Amino acid sequence: MALFKSSTRSIPTPPKVPCHIAMIMDGNGRWAKQRFLPRVAGHKRGVETVRAMVKACRELKVEYLTLFAFSSENWRRPADEVTFLMQLFMKMLEREVSKLHDNNIKLKVIGDRSVFDAKLVWLIEEAEQLTANNTSLTLTVAANYGGRWDIMQAMHALSKAHPERAVAFDEEELGPYLSMHYAPEPDLFIRTGGEQRVSNFLLWQLAYTEFYFSDILWPAFDRAALDASIASYQKRERRFGRTSEQLIKGQSDA
Repeated sequence: MALFKSSTRSIPTPPKVPCHIAMIMDGNGRWAKQRFLPRVAGHKRGVETVRAMVKACRELKVEYLTLFAFSSENWRRPADEVTFLMQLFMKMLEREVSKLHDNNIKLKVIGDRSVFDAKLVWLIEEAEQLTANNTSLTLTVAANYGGRWDIMQAMHALSKAHPERAVAFDEEELGPYLSMHYAPEPDLFIRTGGEQRVSNFLLWQLAYTEFYFSDILWPAFDRAALDASIASYQKRERRFGRTSEQLIKGQSDA
């Protein structure tokens, strides 16, 4: 397994354009409600925004884009909406994977697949295998994912792999067992829809990520909105525990 350095154990060099953007796609239902449409219409329209964000990130040379599609807590939603979301996910895999492959995009899906329909699991596995060697962008879809679940499953896997050391593990050893072990920690986290919380998303990985909250509902989030979020990120001083004076001194010593 590839393992990127932890921002709490080393000091990364912040890229001007985020290497990894993580996004919570919030506001589909409210977008539909404002237009007197059923909630599912918002989810359908949100798919178009996903396509636009993937295209934009590829053009901007972003290397990793991670989208929170369905949380482990979203099962609490109305049953008909959950069913629709699962069906939409399957349709997206059936229709979009070949396009991703043609554009040299790798697809990864993280989350607990144990409760998914067998056909959905098969589609996920087929998509990941088809795109495994692509290099222009790694698109990760978090489905039935929760940050606490991720940490717990990683601990179980690590303990199973090394039963002789059941309690004596450190951060670097746990890293390879986390769902996002193949990607660096996000540089920028974006949540649309006006809410300002992480909702159990990438709890481990967001330790030193820059947060950007947008009032724009996901179906209306466009390239201009993405550019604004990146412009905000570029104005941030990423200290990783250090002082501003240390950053200035480091720049003068360089």
